[in-house]
Amino acid sequence: MKLFTAALATETNTFSPICIDKQAFEASLYAPPGQHPVTPTLCTAPITVGRRVCAEKGWTLVEGTATWADPAGLINRQTYEGLRDEILDQLRAAMPVDGVVLGLHGAMVADGYLDPEGDLLSRIRDMVGPDVLICAELDPHSHLTAKRVAAANFLVAFKEFPHTDFVDRAEDLWRIAVDALEGRVKPVMSVFDCRMIDVFPTSRDPMRGFVDRLHKIEQADVDVLSLSVIHGFMAGDVPEMGTKVIAVTNDRPEKGALLAQTLGMELFANRGRHMMPQLGVDDAVSQAMAAPTGPVVIADMWDNPGGGTAGDATILTAELMARGAAGVAVGTIWDPISVQICFAAGEGAEIPLRFGAKSAPGTGDPIDGRVKVVKLVRDAQMRFGESLAPFGDAAHVQLNGIDIILNSVRAQSFDPSLFSVMGIDPTTRKILVIKSTNHFHASFSKIASEILYCSAGTPYPNSPAHTPYRHVRRDIWPMMENPHGTAAA
Repeated sequence: MKLFTAALATETNTFSPICIDKQAFEASLYAPPGQHPVTPTLCTAPITVGRRVCAEKGWTLVEGTATWADPAGLINRQTYEGLRDEILDQLRAAMPVDGVVLGLHGAMVADGYLDPEGDLLSRIRDMVGPDVLICAELDPHSHLTAKRVAAANFLVAFKEFPHTDFVDRAEDLWRIAVDALEGRVKPVMSVFDCRMIDVFPTSRDPMRGFVDRLHKIEQADVDVLSLSVIHGFMAGDVPEMGTKVIAVTNDRPEKGALLAQTLGMELFANRGRHMMPQLGVDDAVSQAMAAPTGPVVIADMWDNPGGGTAGDATILTAELMARGAAGVAVGTIWDPISVQICFAAGEGAEIPLRFGAKSAPGTGDPIDGRVKVVKLVRDAQMRFGESLAPFGDAAHVQLNGIDIILNSVRAQSFDPSLFSVMGIDPTTRKILVIKSTNHFHASFSKIASEILYCSAGTPYPNSPAHTPYRHVRRDIWPMMENPHGTAAA
């Protein structure tokens, strides 16, 4: 057997002012054929798992380009077309192949392309023909379009949010692909449209129990090869945005359709109850300062670079300063210019500095003050599961007794190593301010005395009923109270 693998991924917040070009992919991950590192980067797990699987089977694996850009706004048209054609040319050179196994995100939007993944998958299908296996792993915060479903034999999405299982789901992807290529199964996809958009953290019920049940169904029912929930991505203004359920069965499309519908309507019945409770800025700061022990983690959940925002909002930091809070560390505030200024000044310098809140309305005001440059780190990285997440050249500064990390590459706060690499012991701080919706939970929950989710400002369009979409359909919840009719209320 001869298989081709590649990865092209990012998550596009179509409301974000941070546009993406080739340099953004190179800053996060750009690996030409055969140069992908041993450890995967979220959406590139099909490549690293595929290496092992094909080596064990004695199959030939042809690696194409693997590239990932941290979430942001619209992708430059030439950048998308160039990366797409790069991978297509590599596949064309590898032909004939028995299968194509891809790592995609699924929420990419480019200038001129509302469905880049559908465009890529359709072009691959046209190239390899109807009989060659095509499959891909997706992030659940994606858009499942009819074009993608028509082009692929099957799709598998991460089940967990935080995304701690991207390697496990790549294992599932390859297991099904191997069984299909060796003739043991015939994977078919059934899809149910939940006609809703919501946020589904699996660190709490009801989603925790729901995902556990998906695993049990997969283990108990021989007809069911994989179950996935496409959460949807509410900051992506595309026509097919929304929550959907995928059931991959062994040639049992009717059974898969019924199962996907049953599970999808269960999600719909819990609409609005999945997301974690959110506090306003005043309540979050008051509660954190009053806590008897730390560290109390305040998640600035809507200024999450993992959702495409700049990550430069200052609202929480300013409030903590105004209250005279002690023992505070903030990680991070994105400000490449301020980082350059700090590097020019050097460690130990005390300088006047204006930082933060430069990207968009709803992020607060820039902070001015005389800061001490405590530590400077080139090409800083933090852990994220088995991977390393870069946050670029970074500066640890102190202002009014608060430790603040300024970074030059946007990245959400995945892990406490974000602080330790910058010379801050997070376990000794009373309050840690981080920028993440829920990916932080798996690691920060191990050190936190308390976790508070804070809605501070409006850097992210987090209210779908009021978001000024241009392309998203309106016949989904919460734009419509009950799009399935009275029986589903």
